[in-house]
Parts: sequence; structure tokens; C-alpha cells
Amino acid sequence: MKINKKLLTLSLTVIIILLIFVLYVFFNIKFRSSKSVSCNKDLLTIHYIDVGQGDSILVQFNEKNLLIDAGCPNRKVYNYLKKCNIKKINYVIATHPHDDHIGGMTYIINRFPINNFLAPKAINNTPSFKKMITDLRKNNLKINLTKAGSYIPFDSKLSCFIVAPNNCNYKNLNNYSLVLRITYNKTSFLFCGDAENLSEEEILNSGYNITSDVLKLGHHGSKTSTSDSFLNEVNPKVAIISCGKGNDYGHPHKETLKKLKNKNITTYRTNINGTIILESNGTKIIKRQ
Repeated sequence: MKINKKLLTLSLTVIIILLIFVLYVFFNIKFRSSKSVSCNKDLLTIHYIDVGQGDSILVQFNEKNLLIDAGCPNRKVYNYLKKCNIKKINYVIATHPHDDHIGGMTYIINRFPINNFLAPKAINNTPSFKKMITDLRKNNLKINLTKAGSYIPFDSKLSCFIVAPNNCNYKNLNNYSLVLRITYNKTSFLFCGDAENLSEEEILNSGYNITSDVLKLGHHGSKTSTSDSFLNEVNPKVAIISCGKGNDYGHPHKETLKKLKNKNITTYRTNINGTIILESNGTKIIKRQ
């Protein structure tokens, strides 16, 4: 059987072109997904990392990194940062000393160069907290005790302002949570740690501006946080809830979800949506993932 050489050549050419096209699309998508964060220095990128029943948020701007909490005692946050090609962290914030927020700190402190470490004046007797303190000392890192009214000089184009804690003596460790508001031109984000109603009331009484486009709800969407008055003052367009699938606490609570629904607030949950990535150019906010 004779093979038509022209037909064979044409077929091979088509196959090669298709192969080149597929490879181009594959590498282009891979490049964009992993590198788009750092391509635009004026793009604020916030990763609400899916750590299960815990909290961890990566803030990136102008080739700088700020990490809020590190989830439970495992490598999830460390692995995510490595995936994002993080080389160093300019600021690390431990909002309060609960294991689902500082459990993974040992992997962060021992494996990344850190310029500044911030935490409230609160202690805990858990192994995770003791390990975090030991690791900080081993790496010659000092804890900058932080409270309401402090600015974090992360970048001159951003305003990073601490609005809580407003007291130094709480019965509940959750209320020691550092609550951070980041403003980038016309866009704003509020990160509440595990702050509950008492801390929220103190924030409201302080007179600080907390109106924000995006609210990371306190305490994983628990009914003990996100009071009506607090939610009204923040007046967010988007709510983020960090919680684990089938967690033992029933987070987020139905009372909280009802409040968000009644106010028509777009809600994303890590137990449903996985890691959530938002980007701001200073004028508008888009969901990248």
C-alpha cells in the first residue's frame, strides 16, 4: 500500500502545530496562575487560604508579603507559601494564641526569613504557643506587642491600621485578636481574627473607621461575632468565612449566614470555595480564585 507523502506531511504538520498550541496554552496558564501576583506591583492580592478549621491570610503588594496567622499545627500554610514562590515575609501577624491560628507558625518561623513579628499581649499554655515562642527566640525574632491605634508600615501606598484589641485584660482569648484594616486607595479590607461581640463593641466605641468592602468574619462565622451593629458599620459588599468542612463547632452558624443573606452580602467560604483570592487595583476588587 502506497502512502501519499503530501498527505502524510500535512498530517504531521497539523499534529506538530496542535502540539505546540497545547504546550503554549498549558505553560501560559501555569505561568499566569503562579506568577500573576508579582507581575503588577500596584496590584494588591489577598489569599484567604483554605486551612480547614482555622485561619491564614496572605497579603501581597509591591513584592512584599504579610501573613496573618498560620492555621493549625500542620504544613498547609507552609506548603501554600512555597507554591506561591514566597522567599521572605515582611510581616507576620499572630492574631491571638489559639492553635487554629498559630499552630502552623513553627514551619513559617523556621523556614522563611521574617522581618517583623506582631502579636497582642496574650499568652497560652498550649504546646503550639510554647513552640512558637521557642522558635522565635531561636531565630532571634522579637515579638512586637501590638494594640489598637497602631499603623503597620507595610507599604507607603497602603494604610494598614490596627483597630483592636482596645483592652489588655480579657477572659476570652478570642477578644485579644488583632483586627486589621487595610486600605488601598478606594478599596478596603477588614480582618477580624476571632474577635467576638465584646471586641466589636469596643471597636465601635473607639470611633475608628471600619467601613470596608471586604470583611473576613470573626471566629469562623460564629454567632458570637459579627453583631448587627458591627456588620452595619462595616457595611461590606463581600464576606469571607474561613472554616473547615464538617467542623465540630457548626461554623458558620446559621444566625450569621442569615444576617449576611438579609443584607445581600456576597459570601465566600473556604469550606465550600477552597482558597479564595481577591485582587484590588485600588479602584475595584475582583475575585481571581
